[in-house]
Amino acid sequence: MEYTTLNNGMKMPMLGFGVFQVPDAAVCEQAVLDAIASGYRLIDTAAAYMNEEAVGAAIAKCGVPREDLFLTTKLWVQDASYEGAKAAVERSLKKLGTDYLDLYLIHQPMGDYYGAYRAMEELLAEGKLKAIGVCNFYPHILTDFCETVDVKPAVNQVELHPFFQQENALSVMKEYGVTPEAWGPFAEGNHGIFTHPVLSKIGEKYGKTAAQVALRWNIQRGVVVIPKSIHKERMEQNMNVWDFTLSADDMAEIAALDLGHSEIVDHSNPEFVKMLHGLKVHD
Repeated sequence: MEYTTLNNGMKMPMLGFGVFQVPDAAVCEQAVLDAIASGYRLIDTAAAYMNEEAVGAAIAKCGVPREDLFLTTKLWVQDASYEGAKAAVERSLKKLGTDYLDLYLIHQPMGDYYGAYRAMEELLAEGKLKAIGVCNFYPHILTDFCETVDVKPAVNQVELHPFFQQENALSVMKEYGVTPEAWGPFAEGNHGIFTHPVLSKIGEKYGKTAAQVALRWNIQRGVVVIPKSIHKERMEQNMNVWDFTLSADDMAEIAALDLGHSEIVDHSNPEFVKMLHGLKVHD
């Protein structure tokens, strides 16, 4: 495993395990157990995934010391306020069965996310949160945020894959010392990514799959990746990306795949924003 160093000096694994869209408790718990057994130490969940308790159950059973795991969860839109964030962190800590979080992220730049972040800064000072950051903060939003807050976000988790590469976003993150993390590093299966001819051809040179090439490409850009799978053999395959390096020509070929926009979600769509505000994760 390779690690990146966050802007507060913490070490974060470059490859982790995500549990988005694994709401079934038993399936999620087993998947996290399998991931940890396969060598994953970064586990990424969120209040909105409705599976924090299952993740917590797996962590309690896995046999790996808590201090050897890097646990991330996220603040939902419903709780985006100063008091809301304080309560949400306590709720997540209880569900996850831990007394601290390695990384806590604002899930969407919606609601009073500045007030929420002030609460997160206080919890960071108290030690309940070891690092704080954001998700889905596009360049103009991240710039305004970094120019305003006291503690620069350690991480910005955004959509990053060969078909939506966001070089401008990466440049802004680098300027402010924010580590990029990719959600959907496999483009949620779109564009035939697992059999894509360009990625497959590059992979053949190294005895690797298209999926492994896609992960390695992001890692070489300095991006933390959190692929999801409920199949142990796929988890192990995703982890096996440390024994090869893509050439400059390989990177250039992949760069040419960029569409320049997302085909998964449009965060600027008012109906999407309304939908997120209407999604409640607790009473």
